[in-house]
Amino acid sequence: MYITMIYILHMDIERILNSCEGFQWDKGNSLKSWLKHHVSEGEAEQVFFNQPLLLVMDVGHSHEETRCRALGCTDAGRLLFVVFTPRRNLVRIISARDMNRKERVDYEDFKNNS
Repeated sequence: MYITMIYILHMDIERILNSCEGFQWDKGNSLKSWLKHHVSEGEAEQVFFNQPLLLVMDVGHSHEETRCRALGCTDAGRLLFVVFTPRRNLVRIISARDMNRKERVDYEDFKNNS
């Protein structure tokens, strides 16, 4: 049941991303990601074009709109955790930072099993 639920949620997120035509940033969130985590807009966007990309619905924060989490790597191999929400045909990035230890383990497990 748990694996099936993850698969269905993953397919929904993939469908959303397939209709994506670009990215949208709130200037405050963009500045915060840069000042606090040294992640630029372009670097955060790279994770959506590199494999593997682990996508999970953020059910705990999806009250007013769908929120998702992405674990992925940049072109330079930096492992990032990105929170985003789909807005019409755009992916609106809310925050981006380096993966923590648990997220890196989850990402490596996903990478080795996919």
